[in-house]
Amino acid sequence: MNPTLVLVGRPNVGKSTLFNRLTRGRDAIVADMPGLTRDRHYGQGKVGNKPFIVVDTGGFEPVVKSGILFAMAKQTLQAIDEADVILFVVDGRQGLTPHDKIIAEQLRKSGQKIQLVVNKTEGMNTSLITSEFHELGLGNPCAVSATHGQNITELVDLALVPFELSPEEEKTTVAAAPKIAIVGRPNVGKSTLINTLLGEEGVIAFDQPGTTRDSIYIDFHYHQRPYTLIDTAGLRRRGKVFESVEKFSVIKTLQAIEDANVVVLVLDAQNDISDQDAHIAGFVLETGRALVVAINKWDGLDSYQRETIKREILRRFIFLNFAKFHFISALQAKGIHELFLSIDTAYEAAMASLPTPKLTRVLHAAVMKQSPPRGGMSRPKLRYAHQGGSNPPLIIVHGSMLNHVPETYRRYLENTFRDFFNLEGTPLRVEFRVGHNPYANKKPPPLTEEEARRAHSRRRRNRKKYG
Repeated sequence: MNPTLVLVGRPNVGKSTLFNRLTRGRDAIVADMPGLTRDRHYGQGKVGNKPFIVVDTGGFEPVVKSGILFAMAKQTLQAIDEADVILFVVDGRQGLTPHDKIIAEQLRKSGQKIQLVVNKTEGMNTSLITSEFHELGLGNPCAVSATHGQNITELVDLALVPFELSPEEEKTTVAAAPKIAIVGRPNVGKSTLINTLLGEEGVIAFDQPGTTRDSIYIDFHYHQRPYTLIDTAGLRRRGKVFESVEKFSVIKTLQAIEDANVVVLVLDAQNDISDQDAHIAGFVLETGRALVVAINKWDGLDSYQRETIKREILRRFIFLNFAKFHFISALQAKGIHELFLSIDTAYEAAMASLPTPKLTRVLHAAVMKQSPPRGGMSRPKLRYAHQGGSNPPLIIVHGSMLNHVPETYRRYLENTFRDFFNLEGTPLRVEFRVGHNPYANKKPPPLTEEEARRAHSRRRRNRKKYG
C-alpha cells in the first residue's frame, strides 16, 4: 500500500501549490489569499519509482473552537490520523511565527513521523533561512520552492526513507474505480450526502452556501466495490458569481462533471426547483455523462408538498427521460441504497460494449418498422451500425443519403437502441456517416473506335425504331 503524505500548516504557506507540484497537476485551487482550501484533498503522486498518496488540508487553526475554521481544523486532524508522514509546511519568507509553534506542539502529540518543509525559499540563503526553524525541535528542515519546483525530489526522498517498496508492490496495479460527481446548487446537501456515504465527516458540511470551494476526490468502498466520489462547489447562476475564487470553483465543478463517469444531480425538495437546476442538468446532458437525480430533504415534506414537487420535476426535467429519480434524505441516510443501485446501473450502461451484429440487426428491425422519410427523389438507406465509443455510448450508422435523415428519426433510433440494450441512466448518441463513392469525381475513360462505332449504330437503330 502506498504511503500517505499529509500537508499541514497555517494558512497561505503554499500547501496547495506544493500539492499540485507533488501530483503534477492543477487540481487544487491556488490564489494569493488565506483560507482558500477547506476540505481534505487527495491526489496520487510519484517521484522516480516512488508512488505515494498526498493529502492537502486547509489552514490549521487548532485554537479555534467554533465556526468554519473549527470545521477545517477537524478535517486536518482527521487527515493527520491517516498520515504515514506529515509534511509540516512553513513560510521561509515570513520566518518562524507563534502560530507555527502551536501547530508543531499539536503535531508532536500525534506521534506521527514529521518532516519540516520550509517553503518559498527561492533565491535565498537556505542555510540561513532554515536555521531559526530548528527551534521547533522537528529535525532538519528541508528548504523548497513549491512554485519553482526546487528540492521537491529531495523532500520526497527524505519523507519516504522508511517506505521502501518491494518489486511485487511496484508491479501492483489497481483497477480504475467509477468516478461519481455530486453536483447541484449551493446548500442542497451535497457534502452531507458524501459524509453519509463515507460514514464520517470526509468533507465539511456547513449550513452556509459556498462552503465547498474545490472539487474534492475521495476514494471509498460501498458494498466492497471501489468508487471515487467527487464533491463539487455549488453552481449558481452566472449573474450571481462575483468573486474570482467562486469563478474558479465553477470551472472546477464543470471539469469534475466532464471527468466523471456518473453524475448525481442533487435537488433541494424544501426549496423550489429552479431554472438553474435545469441548466445544470442540461450541461450534464451536453457532456454525455450518465446521470442520476437525487431529490434531497424529502423527509421534511408533507404529502401535498411531495405531490407538488413531483409535478414540478416532471415538468422541468422532461428531457431527462433516460435518468432515474430518487427521493432521499442524506441527513437520515434514507434512500441511499436504491440511489447506489441506480448509479451502478447507469455506469454499466455508459460503459456497455455493444456488438456490431446485434446493432445492425436492431437497425434493420427499426427501419422495417418505420422507414426514414424521403429526402428529395430517393429514400435514405441505413446499411449497418457499430459502436464508436462509450461514456456516453456512441453508435455510428453507415449508409447513403444520410444527410437527409431528420432529427426526429435520429431520436427514434436512439430510443430503439436504448430499449433493446436496456441502457438506463445514460445518454445515447447516434451519428450518421455516408459511405464514400470512389467514382463520384471520376470521368469515364474515352471510348475506343470500336465502342464508338457500336454506340453510333445503336443510336441509329433507336431513331429508326422510335422515330
